[in-house]
Amino acid sequence: MFKPQQIDLTIYQGSSFKKAWEMVEKGTEDPIDLTGYKARMQVRGKLKDDAAILDLTTENGGITITVVTDKTTLALYVPATATAAITAAKGVYDLELVDAAGDVYRLMQGTVAISKEVTR
Repeated sequence: MFKPQQIDLTIYQGSSFKKAWEMVEKGTEDPIDLTGYKARMQVRGKLKDDAAILDLTTENGGITITVVTDKTTLALYVPATATAAITAAKGVYDLELVDAAGDVYRLMQGTVAISKEVTR
């Protein structure tokens, strides 16, 4: 259903992180209907690390999926207090969609650069 897109992210330590994408069918303006989908994303320092630096889900409010008649938006949010606590300089992530039947689709993946905060 989805071919994972390579999208690299930058998080500014100590700042709120907000990123949103309008979800449309490739090559068209037609919105993808994600009604009933959940999403999850983890950032880890390295792929094999056990502990996640960030854990965003639709359940914990880190990811929102908004579906209206002519537009579907997927948005990420990490509050400034959470980005301030990040000690890693970089990481990797993937973001998965889970449909109502429990099938999982990787939507995007990439690296995460952490721009260190100077003002504390």
